[in-house]
Amino acid sequence: MKKTIRAFARSTALVAALALALFAPAPALAAGGKASTFENALLLLIFNGTTITSIAQNVGSTPATVLCVALHTADPGAGGAQSTNEAAYGSYARISVNRNSGGWTVSGNQVSLTSLEQFPAATSGSETETYFSVAVPTSGSTCSGSLTILYRGPITPNLVISTGVTPELTTGTLITEQ
Repeated sequence: MKKTIRAFARSTALVAALALALFAPAPALAAGGKASTFENALLLLIFNGTTITSIAQNVGSTPATVLCVALHTADPGAGGAQSTNEAAYGSYARISVNRNSGGWTVSGNQVSLTSLEQFPAATSGSETETYFSVAVPTSGSTCSGSLTILYRGPITPNLVISTGVTPELTTGTLITEQ
């Protein structure tokens, strides 16, 4: 025990830095966050293309009509793209889900798939899918390339893939706005 105490006592710079880190006041943050009505409206805009009056409209020359869903063998990260840690089993491809109430159910600041969504069956390889992600297609309904992730989350239980297995996400797959 004395050796441990001496090791800490010898490094006064470390002790001072640790004390500052532990006892320094937290940085000022804005109180609160998004209002729950706006959280739900934001999810409706993203997943169903529903306008937020005076803020956002689902117009333009070609607004997205689908969202791209991918599987990942590890967390693609907060700044990752759909190609980060993406599934690579034989015949894997991202799937597109309609960007409307037929593809996604938005309620109580949560989004879920409206129906079971299946990925192509594995023709070769074996891996475990632990995360899914949702992104906007590059154009129209093209779900390929390094798409920017809008939302990502863990898959529980993990999907263990081998030849002949058809991975699927169920209506219990939830996305929550915070």
